[in-house]
Order: sequence, then C-alpha cells, then structure tokens
Amino acid sequence: MRNARTTEAIAQGIRRRVFEHTIRANGGYLSQACSAAEQLAFLYNEALTLGAPTRPMIPPPFGGVPAACNPGYVTGAGYNGPAAPDYDRLFIAPAHYALVAYAALVEVGRMAPEGLEMFNRDGSSVEMIGAEHSPGMEVHNGTLGIGLSTAAGLAWGRKRRGEAGQVCVFMSDGEVQEGQTWEAVQAAAHHRIDNLWAIMDVNRQQCDGAMDAVMTVGDIAAKLRAFGAVVAEVDAHDLAALRQARATPHEGRPLIILAHSSPTQGMAFLRRRFPRLHYVRFKSEAERAEMNAAIAAELGIAPVDLGDM
Repeated sequence: MRNARTTEAIAQGIRRRVFEHTIRANGGYLSQACSAAEQLAFLYNEALTLGAPTRPMIPPPFGGVPAACNPGYVTGAGYNGPAAPDYDRLFIAPAHYALVAYAALVEVGRMAPEGLEMFNRDGSSVEMIGAEHSPGMEVHNGTLGIGLSTAAGLAWGRKRRGEAGQVCVFMSDGEVQEGQTWEAVQAAAHHRIDNLWAIMDVNRQQCDGAMDAVMTVGDIAAKLRAFGAVVAEVDAHDLAALRQARATPHEGRPLIILAHSSPTQGMAFLRRRFPRLHYVRFKSEAERAEMNAAIAAELGIAPVDLGDM
C-alpha cells in the first residue's frame, strides 16, 4: 500500500495535525512531531511493505483487555495491515509518541481524521500514551526500552520460519538509558537477527529536560557497534539520507539508524521553551494565541480557529 502524496508532504501534514490538535487541546507532544515527522512519514510511505489496514477507519472504543471472556480482543496493529509472512511489522517503541503516530496514520490514509478527535477521551482506544489496543500499536511500550527486544524476538521467529517480512522498530534515544535495550542489541547480534532494523529518534530530549542534564549517554553509535549492531547516522530531516541509510548492508546483524533530529524543526518558536519541550501546555490564553499565530505562520497555514473555546 503506497500513498500518492510525497513523503515530504506527509511529514509536513504530520506536523500540522499535531500542531492543530495541541492548540485546540491546550497541550500536546509538539516537539516529538518536530523531530520525528520525516521518520514516521518515511516508514509508512516508503520503507515498509505493509498491506491495507484491517481495522475500522474510525477506531472503535476500548474493547477490554485480553481474557477468556473477551474472545474478540484485537490489538491496534491492524492499522499497519495484516501480519502475513510477506509483510513487514512495525513496533512504535516510545508510547508517548502516540499522537504523532496517529497523525501519520491519518496522513497515509490508514485512519480517518475523526479518529484523532477521539484522542485521550474516556473510553477511547486512541490513548494519549499508546497501548496495545491503540491504532498502530501491537504491544504496550509505556515502559521504555522493551520495544527493541520484543521486535527482536518476533524477528528471530520469523527468520526461523523463513518469512520474508522484516521487523522494524521506531524508538527514541532516551531508551538507551535502559539496560534492556542493550541486551536486545547484543542478543540480536549474537543470534544473527538481520531481519531486524530500527530508526532511533536522536533528539537529545526526555521528560525532565535535555538528556545530558538527566543522564549523559555518551557516544551512542560507538556503543551500539560495540554491542554488535550495524549503525548508520543521518540527519533525521533529510529523506535522501534516510533512504541511503536504510540500504546499508547488515548481513548477520541488526541495523540501527541514528536519526539526529531537532525538537523544534519546523516550529522554531518552541526554542523559547528549551529544554522543557517534552509536553507543551500553555500557561495563559495570551501565550496560546501567540504560539498559534507564530507556529501557524511557520507551517504555512492559517492559525487554528478556536471559536468559543
């Protein structure tokens, strides 16, 4: 399934949708849209072989957890298409990127725009912190660091069965502060799981501020190589570079693309808040109005009409 629009246009659409949602909701994950828009647009529109979505375009309400009394339970992975042997699988590891991931689904025609309006509402499956039943999600990654190891296990099984489909992880650099991430890289290299690859959004930010102020992680690329991965480093906002990085040979080893990004890309107004960018909430209506006008101009759209809100 391929979209007729360019990946560049889809990335811009992701930023615009997340911005509009944030202004209307008086808060949102704006910096994640700034840093990751090209990465998610690239994955959904070019890099992954995905079938047509198998879930409703408008996500149904939360249907309960897996249980013997809930035989109809399904995950949100169907928005990425069927889990057939020849199709790729995608894991969104940082669950707080959910709003950006939902916007990507809308932009590539895998979820209706109305689905985004259900974001964070009581009873909705369109969770603020994506869960396994949320659109595009397959496992619960609210605990950062488990996405890569989950994907490595699936990729190992697919390799043993001779399935052609690859397994991809979208992850964040904050996850290198978790020991499980390194165990996953080491295990994937040891077991020669080369049908596994990942894009890591290296924006050097996390919940409590700049990463280096919370816990310095040093040279991520050197560490990943020492643990056995093949590493490519690129400008996250350069789609040509992302394409070239994806083509990096990695026989017998997992590939990890370090996508160095800016948490204010396309929304330079956010630099005023640096380094507190994890979740943007407005302190006053005046600040909201100022940001609405300034960022809309940067994105080339009209300010969001708040009406009587």
